[in-house]
Amino acid sequence: MGTAQQQDRHVGKKRLLSLLTAAAVTFAASVAFVTGAGPAAADPVEQCTATKGAIVAVDFGPFGGDVVRGCDTTPTTGYELLHEGGFTTEGTQHDGDGFICRIGTGSFNSGTQYPTPATEDCVLTPQATAYWSYWIASPGQDTWSYSPLGAMSRKPQAGDVDAWVFGGTDVGGSTGRPTFTPDEVRAGGGATPGPTGNPTGGPTVPAGEIDVPAAARWVSGQLREGTHVVDEGSDTPNDFLTTEAAYALAAANGKSLALDKVAAHLAGRTDAYAYPAGADEPPAAPAAARLALLAAVTEDDPRDFGGHDLLGDLVKNVCPAGPESGSPTPGCTAKGDFHGATYADGQALAVLALLRGGIEPPAGTEERLTQLICQDGSVTGILLSPGEYCDGDPATTGLVALVLDEAGGHEAAVAKMRTYLKKAQLSSGAFPAYNGAATGSVAPTAYAAQALRALGDGDAADAAVAWLSREQLDDGGFGLDEGATDAGLYATGPAVLAGAGTDLVTLVAKAPEPTVPPTTPPTTGGPTTQPTTRPPGVGPDLKKGIAFLTSPANLHQGRYYRDNEKTGRADFGLTIDGAFALAATGHDDNALRTIVDFLEQGGKDGEGRSLHDWTGVGGKYALGGSMGKAAVLAQAVERDPRDFGGQDLIAGLADAVCEKPSTAPDRSCPAAGAYTYAPSVFAHSLGIIAQLRAGEEKAAKAPIAYLAGLQHGSGAWPSLIPATGDSEVDSTAMAAMTLDLVPGDAHAAAVDKALSWLASQQLADGGFPGASGNSVNSAGLAVQGLSLDAEKYDRQITKALKFLASQQNKDGGFNVAKEGQRGSDIRASAQAVGGATGVSFGILARSLKGTTPNPVPSSSTPAIVTPGDSAGGGGGIVNADGPGGGGGSLASTGAQALGLAAAAAVLVLAGWRTVVAARNRREAAAGGER
Repeated sequence: MGTAQQQDRHVGKKRLLSLLTAAAVTFAASVAFVTGAGPAAADPVEQCTATKGAIVAVDFGPFGGDVVRGCDTTPTTGYELLHEGGFTTEGTQHDGDGFICRIGTGSFNSGTQYPTPATEDCVLTPQATAYWSYWIASPGQDTWSYSPLGAMSRKPQAGDVDAWVFGGTDVGGSTGRPTFTPDEVRAGGGATPGPTGNPTGGPTVPAGEIDVPAAARWVSGQLREGTHVVDEGSDTPNDFLTTEAAYALAAANGKSLALDKVAAHLAGRTDAYAYPAGADEPPAAPAAARLALLAAVTEDDPRDFGGHDLLGDLVKNVCPAGPESGSPTPGCTAKGDFHGATYADGQALAVLALLRGGIEPPAGTEERLTQLICQDGSVTGILLSPGEYCDGDPATTGLVALVLDEAGGHEAAVAKMRTYLKKAQLSSGAFPAYNGAATGSVAPTAYAAQALRALGDGDAADAAVAWLSREQLDDGGFGLDEGATDAGLYATGPAVLAGAGTDLVTLVAKAPEPTVPPTTPPTTGGPTTQPTTRPPGVGPDLKKGIAFLTSPANLHQGRYYRDNEKTGRADFGLTIDGAFALAATGHDDNALRTIVDFLEQGGKDGEGRSLHDWTGVGGKYALGGSMGKAAVLAQAVERDPRDFGGQDLIAGLADAVCEKPSTAPDRSCPAAGAYTYAPSVFAHSLGIIAQLRAGEEKAAKAPIAYLAGLQHGSGAWPSLIPATGDSEVDSTAMAAMTLDLVPGDAHAAAVDKALSWLASQQLADGGFPGASGNSVNSAGLAVQGLSLDAEKYDRQITKALKFLASQQNKDGGFNVAKEGQRGSDIRASAQAVGGATGVSFGILARSLKGTTPNPVPSSSTPAIVTPGDSAGGGGGIVNADGPGGGGGSLASTGAQALGLAAAAAVLVLAGWRTVVAARNRREAAAGGER
């Protein structure tokens, strides 16, 4: 699979640094209430309520202090909340104020900022095991989650709580969380808002009904030859969406010839869909369950459907134990899982299929669903292992509530989910896609409506359906999210069931009763309008993406992206990311030329810094990943990396190869064969790519061996160096691209294994998991990685491109992730655009001959101490609004949360990771190393 021998193979584009996963630090502070003093800048804590303002809490426990909380009644960003809440910060010399390295408050030790210079010099990004991580909780949530955005980009809502904790964490956020709960630091002792509108009947909204016949016509129009749905741009049947179409047709029209044709087609696809490993192997539980439910809906026999006993095979393939047993079974996360269920909806549908078939679900299968209920009553979409961090969503909660209510015996669990759904409903009647979102999403609203109606909350269900009716498009279909203009089956299917007042528990396709002859001719089943297609094919609009990236509002003077708008400090890592996207697409070569000339000619930002103040080449803090990233850009645009910006980057990389691990306090070299100050697999890979592209295979021998040695048996790579045991999509894609570039076939098997692992991580909607959730960055990198074998992974690439298209906004930019705050993010957009091309960094090339640089336009931030008590040293939550203050100015804190994982170090490398905010670590982030 060597790229050296297959230069024509398109492969991915680089993405943000993988995460900052790091070992978790357990804080020993106890939780007690104490009073504390804070700077005058902080609003009184009592002024922040469940419906006004937001609270920020900083845990000084590791330094002998308390948990100090502050209030801002009108926060615009998480950075401002921290600042106005009474805290001061300091950034790093390399990343600037945008990366929070120290935090202080007048409420503790006279405003001393921690960690002190004696333990952290704050020259480079702090190590991943000792930095300030960023956590958030929305109203009604009593558990913490990583912020999908960093403090500079996150926009807190009324009743939100932010927390800053010093220590480390891992990619999944399962370790290193605050030792106190959100309710323990909320204003008013944990008071949270109840359901919007009428607390018992649901929000008051204008009445509305879904035009179910129109929706059914749209569904019929999506069927190829009237029998099945295919992936856009291909002839490959999409069995999942075909089952969705069948359910919708059954709900809308009952028993019909059209439904019979679809059911017959799916019966013929049973082997391919439900038994992909072979008829003698365990079935894919979600697929077998969906087909069994179709059989129940159409009054067919699920014990003899497509030549298989679907129910019998589900019963025979329940996991006896999970990884904790010491001998884990593939496809099993925990005891009680259906083999290969993977997600909560697959587990729930399998239980429901058995219930509808008159079979008692095997022991542990229903209980497994109850284990997925989070503290706030929501249900997580992933089959978590016991003890993992839990954060649910309305769609999964609605489905699981329906199933457990039908199963019986789970009254307390169902009541908890019902309460969550009531609280999660927005004043519009809609339900958000994820906790904390302020806008509605169609599928979650449809599933929640189905559940609430079944549980007796008819008014709340009616409000949800009324909102859905206003989202129905002129062609009858539904888009994914509020205001969407393109319909999709994933959203339309459940909306039809909600509109018809039914659900998968009760749906049966009955023969229609005789009716009075219609006054208008019957429909033929065809669509009212042809489905829209996105020219020239599947995927996001790359020209619009480039227009967003090169917009004067984003690309400062057409030369660089800013980390700090006030000082004009450049984020050089992010700037190179943007240049990679431009090079990959070729949509604005003059803009690319302008950026490259600025970097190569020693252009200075608003603080007088040039590219090599960021790479550190030739100095004490030479950053291997940063040098590699700059060198790859030079190579991609046919400039000389041996004389780029007046420095020999290739020689710098050779000098940066570690001969042995360094000893504390020197943390430059984690291992022999690593590069100095390259804290992540992503950063390390960039160094190798640069050396290989320069013909320095011999010099790269040790780094290549080190990278190869980091691969897990599963085929995945960890995010950080030294490795912390996690597995990450971003790092795996990048490592695969890197080893694929090595001449010969020595690493072909490793690359093949990596791609197989990547494909296995794809989510149902085409996205990929990352630190920020269902991550745009991870999807972009996955496309690049899978494009190393584009023919084999065409289906996965197509789905990922559709996912990226779904996350592109009207301005051309992209969201950081499917979950979390909406809005276009420069880092995510750069990675999405470049990644969507499928071009690997190993072969990325764009000639600038004949181009002209654009003219430069003129120029014109645990114990709980209760108010009134004394703020002691350790174990309390202190308010920062009392007399005594110490505020000080808050440096740009919160570099993009993205960097959580590799963030700590990752930040240093490539601003890419910052965008991944998931890693909570940085947000405004100073070009972290990726």
